Amino acid sequence: MKSPAPGTDRLKIGFVLARSFTLSAFALFVDTLRLASDELDKSGRVRADWQVLGNTRHLIASSCGVQVAPTSGLVEPTQFNYIVVVGGLLNSENPIDDETVSFLKKAAARKVPLIGLCTGTFILADAGLMDAHNVCVSWLHHRTFRERFPDLKVRSDRLFNLDRSRGSCAGGSSAADMAAHIVRLHISKEAERNALEVLQIDKARSQLHVQPRRPLAIESNDPRLNAALIIMEQHTEYTISIPELAASVGLSRRQLERLFMEETKMSPALAYRKFRLERAKHLLTQTNASLIEIALEVGFESAGHFSRIFAKAYGQTPSRLRTQQTT
Repeated sequence: MKSPAPGTDRLKIGFVLARSFTLSAFALFVDTLRLASDELDKSGRVRADWQVLGNTRHLIASSCGVQVAPTSGLVEPTQFNYIVVVGGLLNSENPIDDETVSFLKKAAARKVPLIGLCTGTFILADAGLMDAHNVCVSWLHHRTFRERFPDLKVRSDRLFNLDRSRGSCAGGSSAADMAAHIVRLHISKEAERNALEVLQIDKARSQLHVQPRRPLAIESNDPRLNAALIIMEQHTEYTISIPELAASVGLSRRQLERLFMEETKMSPALAYRKFRLERAKHLLTQTNASLIEIALEVGFESAGHFSRIFAKAYGQTPSRLRTQQTT
């Protein structure tokens, strides 16, 4: 995203809050702006300004029940440097109304950058506003996003992503990291540091920082390994090759294999198989899918091959496990 020279204009952000939005993500983002905008925690809007946008002044309830009132109508979108859509519960029907969807499309047509915060990315994708852009979502929502938007490129091994005129963020505490990044681009590094110090955050994490997730209960401080594990976990249905996996974290196949052996005492292929078998175990106990359907879904060519590998890993066949669950 192209940004003006630091200090030239006030950074202006418009927020669109979905029904049942995530309060923590919104609060962390807007408070980072507030603290970066002035000095000594005076809450002045000297270097940044923000509005909660809505086509009515009705209160908007967050997922925790706290309500927020819009502070502005759906004004001309070019007044803002960014418009941030704050999502929340995915089972919320019609998270924003049609007039607000039209407003977002108008903003996109006028080249105003749009950001999906938490599940706000789902709202933008539903409106067709994430096409041809890379998307970042929480690992918790990765499978749902892929099912709903199979044509979009999505990853869950990063905290946030800025791709040309679109942004997306996993939510939670990473909302502060994304806001801090934008503050640094548009205001200054000093403003970013002031905001984070008051928030008691030691250091902003970059968009390359890996989401805090420990698949297979593997503890490692190497971000490349952690990213590879998350990618494996999110690709049990549509498997990727080990060379592709290595390239996605900036390593060669040999380097990735060496890293896995040093950190986990197993090869990437073995770790990947563990993910696929865990997914198969879940499908066996939680769905009525046939063995061949499960085998194909987790990357095995036949039910027989799947059954042999499963029995070797768990000491019983898939059929036996399913029978035990139903008796």
